[in-house]
Amino acid sequence: MKLGLQLGYWGAQPPDNHAELVDAAETYGFDAIFTAEAWGSDAYTPLAWWGSRTRRLRLGTSVLQMSARTPTACAMAALTLDHLSEGRHIVGLGVSGPQVVEGWYGQSFARPLGRTREYVDIMRKVWAREAPVTSDGPHYPLPYAGVNATGLGKPLKPIVHPRRADIPVFLGAEGPKNIALAAEIADGWLPLFYTPRMADTYNSWLDEGFARPGARHSRETFEICATAQIVITDDAPAVYARIKPALALYMGGMGSEDTNFHAEVYRRMGHGEVVDEVTALFRSGRKDEAAQVIPDAVVDDSAIVGDEDHVREQIAVWAAAGVTTMLVSPRSVDEVRRLAELVQG
Repeated sequence: MKLGLQLGYWGAQPPDNHAELVDAAETYGFDAIFTAEAWGSDAYTPLAWWGSRTRRLRLGTSVLQMSARTPTACAMAALTLDHLSEGRHIVGLGVSGPQVVEGWYGQSFARPLGRTREYVDIMRKVWAREAPVTSDGPHYPLPYAGVNATGLGKPLKPIVHPRRADIPVFLGAEGPKNIALAAEIADGWLPLFYTPRMADTYNSWLDEGFARPGARHSRETFEICATAQIVITDDAPAVYARIKPALALYMGGMGSEDTNFHAEVYRRMGHGEVVDEVTALFRSGRKDEAAQVIPDAVVDDSAIVGDEDHVREQIAVWAAAGVTTMLVSPRSVDEVRRLAELVQG
């Protein structure tokens, strides 16, 4: 089992301890650091900034929102960081949801699976640098030939020769069709709310993708980097109480009332009644109550909270389920050290 440091995205203000957390991750043998974005801080700037302090860690995004960049712009950023990091970059992508895509980026959310496939295909054409990049669309036609086109668009190859033509692409996917797509066209899967209890179900969706013609990987070479709240503590109730407000936000407030992909993940886990109650409370402004009604067992489904023996035992369960890397969010250098020592044995 490998560990990745999940730096996430910023809150109202930039965090003040990410430099020391990154240094500790490098010192104590973590495999990677990852950054994220929502509708505030972007993922690439902090990743390059903090990544410049490292010499060994892989530098990943978990995840870039596809609508924030055209596929060629994303490919440019990726090949640039891959050069600067000497081949340590991982491109983690996600489609986000209709509220963000249409409300923040001003784009259509329609046909997310088709957009993802086309987006990744264009990026790989850029990195291959075998010919000027073209795409028949329909989502990202190159050259552009739509409304108000001048007709002067010219297929181009990147000026910079990419360091790698096979920069790894991971997909943040939550639904069965998107998870199968990840197994087919990507190099890894970035589940946000993973529970080993449903490993057989996840594996059936992944196997569908692995079996498709042209799939890039088999199960043996595919990475599953699962975000996990891992907290070593003798006061589990206090930690559950700390986690629940964020879970209530994702379960009840990230998306519209009837289109929330994170909520659907918890429905598939069998927590539909909890999702309904949390959503009703959260959307009526009773956010504290929404957090309080989440049972500890629901938190426990996708987190590991307890003493060292419990954490060690559960990490083994996640590994047996197929997870190759756990993306964790320790809050101090000491937590980074303790997690590293526990996992490394």
